[in-house]
Amino acid sequence: MHLLRSILHTLFMVVTVIPWGLAVLIAAPFLNSTQIYWMCAGWLKLAVNGGTFILGIKNHVIGFENLPVGSTAPAILLVKHQSTWETFSMPALMPHPLAYVFKKELLYVPFFGWAMGRMDMIHIDRSKRAQAFNKVVEQGQRLLNQGTWVIMFPEGTRIPRGQQGTYKSGGTRLAVETGAPVIPIAVTSAKCWPRKAFVKKPGTVEFSIGKPIPSAGRQPDELMREVEAWIEAEMRRLDPTAYPQG
Repeated sequence: MHLLRSILHTLFMVVTVIPWGLAVLIAAPFLNSTQIYWMCAGWLKLAVNGGTFILGIKNHVIGFENLPVGSTAPAILLVKHQSTWETFSMPALMPHPLAYVFKKELLYVPFFGWAMGRMDMIHIDRSKRAQAFNKVVEQGQRLLNQGTWVIMFPEGTRIPRGQQGTYKSGGTRLAVETGAPVIPIAVTSAKCWPRKAFVKKPGTVEFSIGKPIPSAGRQPDELMREVEAWIEAEMRRLDPTAYPQG
């Protein structure tokens, strides 16, 4: 049954992303960046709602009160990364436009990547690390000034359930450079959508939003250690059976 549901959801995403992506490409010249964002986020909401209906995966969010208030209040969201589910869910859940920092190769994915290319986000060339970070700071500052929140996965890749990746300081470096607070977010998506797994399971994915951590006067590595400590402690609270005891 789980396999059948997973096949149906994959087909649902493929069938819906093609006309949606084409619609974005056609409409983009006539829309501003915010309108394009919400148009693209509409498909992500559809994919998440489809996941709830077809796969039985539900989202439960705690800590909404920790998000900054105000249309231009800056924030850098640093999120635990276990699967594709949180990548789709974050724009569907957050009240502000988000700008992902992602590798430019994703722009070549048919329809999905083409639509992403019309969004005001930060795509980088990982082979040019110094230039890539300069681009992140330059574009990140501009996006934060206009009320777009920057979202990054500090572990850099999807991490299996119950494991901890290496937290890289790119997100906190950006925070220190721009003066924006960082907001740690723990996610238990691997309970339902394991890393690199085709077959998904029904259940509830917890999103826990931590309190904003000011970046003023901080060192990036020190700030990232605080983010890491909060996220990993919260992961063990939310999904205790996944982690070794002791």
